[in-house]
Amino acid sequence: MKAFEAVQHYFHKAAHELGMASPMRKLLITPERELTVQIPLRRDDGTLETLVGYRVQHNSSRGPMKGGLRYHHEVDLDEVRGLASLMTWKTAVVNIPYGGAKGGVTVNSRNLSKDEKERITRKLIDSIHQVIGPDLDIPAPDMGTSHEEMAWIMNQYAKYNGFNPGVVTGKPVEFYGIPGREEATGRGVGLLTLKTLARLGRKAPGTSVAIQGFGNVGSHTAKFLSEADCKIVAIADRTGAWYDPDGIDVRAALKYVCDNEGQLDGFEGGKRIPGEELLELEVDVLIPAALGGVIHEGNVEKVKAPIIIEAANAPITPEADDRLHERGVVVLPDILANAGGVTVSYFEWAQNRQFYKWTLDRVRGELDRTLTHAFDEVWDRAKEKKIGLRTTAFMVGIERVARAAELAGLG
Repeated sequence: MKAFEAVQHYFHKAAHELGMASPMRKLLITPERELTVQIPLRRDDGTLETLVGYRVQHNSSRGPMKGGLRYHHEVDLDEVRGLASLMTWKTAVVNIPYGGAKGGVTVNSRNLSKDEKERITRKLIDSIHQVIGPDLDIPAPDMGTSHEEMAWIMNQYAKYNGFNPGVVTGKPVEFYGIPGREEATGRGVGLLTLKTLARLGRKAPGTSVAIQGFGNVGSHTAKFLSEADCKIVAIADRTGAWYDPDGIDVRAALKYVCDNEGQLDGFEGGKRIPGEELLELEVDVLIPAALGGVIHEGNVEKVKAPIIIEAANAPITPEADDRLHERGVVVLPDILANAGGVTVSYFEWAQNRQFYKWTLDRVRGELDRTLTHAFDEVWDRAKEKKIGLRTTAFMVGIERVARAAELAGLG
C-alpha cells in the first residue's frame, strides 16, 4: 500500500465512525494543489543534473498550510501527497491554526556539498515562491534538510517578496528562529511517552525503551526519557543498532555522534545487533523514529513491545497496524506523537508575526500544555468510544477540518 493510499485508509476508517458522507470525504481527502518542478543543478565538478521537486498543498480550511521539505532519493509525488494529508490532520489534532502541506526533492542529500544544497534550495524557491508565504504555505525542515536550508529559503523568498521571516520555520535562532525548535519533536515524543505510561498505570523509572533512529528526533527523545529515568536499552541509526539490557549511556551516545559526524558507527556503549532485531526486542516501549513502513506484514508478528510510540511518520503499515490492534498493542499514532515539531513551528511563526522573541521556558511550557491537552482529548475519547487511538486522533482532526470547511462555505 502506497503512502497516500495508507493515509486514505485511516481517513476513511475514521470518517466511517463519524458517519461522514462521501461528498465531504472526497473534498477533504483531495489535495488543493500539487506542484512538480524542474530543478537544474550545476554540480561542483561542472556537470549538469536535472532534479525534480514537489510541493503538495493539501488543505487550507483551518489556515495557512504547513509542512516540511525533505531531500531524499526516495521522494516521489505519492509520498509527498500522503505526508501533506497527514499534516492536515496533525495540525488539527493539536488544534493549531494551520492546514497541511509537504515538499521534497528527489536527491540523496548525503551526496551533496553544502554549496550544491544551497543551489538546489534557491532554485526550488525560484519555482514556488509565488505559492508559498506566511499566509499561504510555510515550509520547515524535514529529512535531509536543516536550519541552513530554511535560512536560504527565507533569504531567497525575500528577493521576490520582501523581508518576511514568517515564510518558513525551523530557522537558526540567530536568524529569526525560536529556541527549542530543534528539540521540539523529540521532547514531544518523550512527553507523550510518559503520558501514555501514566495512563496505563506504569511508572517511568526502569521502563525499558528501544529507539530506532538517532537523528534529531530519536536523540532528543532518548535524552528526554533517560532524564525521566527510563532505561534506554537499544538505539540505532543507518549505520547499525546497539543493545545493552542494563541500559545505554545516552549522554555518552550523544557525545559520540557529535564527535563522529552524526553517526553511531563505532560506538562501543553496547552490543552491536542487526538493525531489524531492534524492532523485535522484548522491551516495554518501542519508538520507531526513522523511516516509514518499518513495521509491516513481514515482521509484525515478531514485534513484542506492548507499547509503540510513532516518532516517525507512518512507521507502521495499515496491515500491520490492524494486527497490532487485534493483539492489544497500544500504538500512539504519528499525527499526535510527533506533533511537537509543528507545534513549536507555530510558535516560531507567531513570534515572527509579532516581532517579539519568545524564551525557551515559554516555548517548552506552551508545547507541554498544547500536547497534553491534545493527548488527553484523544485518549479520553478513545476509551469512551472503545476505539483505537489512531482512529480517534483522525476523527478529532477530521471533525475540525470539516467544520472549518463548512463554516467558510462550500458553494
